[in-house]
Amino acid sequence: MAQNIRLMQGNEAIAEGALLAGCNFMAGYPITPSSEVIEILSSRLVRIGGVCIQMEDEIAALGAVLGASLAGAKALTASSGPGISLKQEHIGYASMCEIPCVIINVMRGGPSTGLPTLPAQSDIMQARWGTHGDHAIIAITPSSVNESFYETIRAFNLALKYRTPVMILTDEIIGHMREKVVIPEKKDVEIIDTALPDIPPEEYKPYNFKSGKVTPLAPMGEGYRYHVTGLIHSETGFPSQKIDIIQDAQKWLYDKIYKNIKDIEKFEEFLTGDAEILVVAYGSTSRSARQAISMAREDGIKAGMFRPITIWPFPDEQVSRLAKRAKKILVPEMNMGQVILEVERNACGSYVRGLNVVNGEPITPDMIYASIKEISSL
Repeated sequence: MAQNIRLMQGNEAIAEGALLAGCNFMAGYPITPSSEVIEILSSRLVRIGGVCIQMEDEIAALGAVLGASLAGAKALTASSGPGISLKQEHIGYASMCEIPCVIINVMRGGPSTGLPTLPAQSDIMQARWGTHGDHAIIAITPSSVNESFYETIRAFNLALKYRTPVMILTDEIIGHMREKVVIPEKKDVEIIDTALPDIPPEEYKPYNFKSGKVTPLAPMGEGYRYHVTGLIHSETGFPSQKIDIIQDAQKWLYDKIYKNIKDIEKFEEFLTGDAEILVVAYGSTSRSARQAISMAREDGIKAGMFRPITIWPFPDEQVSRLAKRAKKILVPEMNMGQVILEVERNACGSYVRGLNVVNGEPITPDMIYASIKEISSL
C-alpha cells in the first residue's frame, strides 16, 4: 500500500494530528504565529460533523473548550504567548476540575505583545507555573513537523488518560517550517477515545482520588450526574472544607502525574554515551544543537545532547544521571534562562552555562559550537 506522504507546515501537522486523534471541537482566536491551526480546522472539522468556533477572545475560547470536553468532545485550542496568558485562569480550572483538553502554544517573543512574527522559547516556565495554586501539568516540546503531528496525538491520549490539560509548546520556527510527514492509518496509531465509565451511574464518583486511579470522565448528558467546581472538592465533586479531604485532593493533582512519570515522560539522547560536555536543548534549538555536536565531534570534543520531549514533568532522573558523567553542561535557549534552572537543580555539581538569544533570531549551530569549544577549554 502506498504511503500517504505530505509536505506540510508544523501548524498544519498539529491540525492533522488532532484530526487523526479524534478531535471534534476547537474554539480559538487567531493570533500569530498559531493562526494556521484554527484556519485549517475551521474548514476540516465541519466536514466530519465537528465544531470550530472563533470566540470573542482567548479567555472565552478555552472556556468553550472545557465545556465541550465535559460534554464528551475531544477539544483543542491554539494560541501564542499573550493568548496563553489570558487562558491561565481556565487552565487552573481545568487542572482542579480534571478536565482533559489540549492547548497549543506556538511561542513568540514577549513580554506583552512582544515579537508577533518571530520565534522564542520564553513560555516554558509559564506553562509550568502560569496559573495560581499548586498543580501539575503535562507539556510537550516537539522539534520537527513530523514530531508535531505525532506528539499532538500523544497529547490527546495523555489528556484523556490523566484527565488534565496538556500543552504543546512549539514555536514560530517549527510552526511555519515545512517538512515531510508520513500520515499513518488510524488503526496503526494508539488512540485513546472517550468512553463511559464501566460502573453504573449511581456508583460513579468523578474524583475518586482515594483509589489511586484516574476515574474516566463521564460525558454530561449520559446519565452520570456529578458536580463540577473550581473549589476544593470531595470525590463527589461538591465543595469540602474537611482538612483531610483538602490534603488528599491537592496531593492527588500531583500524584496522578508524578507517580506515572515513566508513562508520561519522553526524551531523546544523542551521543551521550561518552559525552564530557552535555548540551540540554529542546524544540527548534535542539536542531541546531545536533549539528553543533557533530561539528564538535569532528574536532575531537566529546559532546552529546539530551533533548526533553516531555518538558513537564521535567526529566530530573535522566538529567541527574547524565550530569554525573558530563561535568560540563550547556543549555541553549531562546529566552533569558528558564530550563537552565531545572538543569542546575539536577546538575550534581557539574558546571552549567546558558546560551541565551532573545532578539527573535534562531540560535545557530555556530553559536552552540562556539560555546562548546569555549567551555571545553575551561
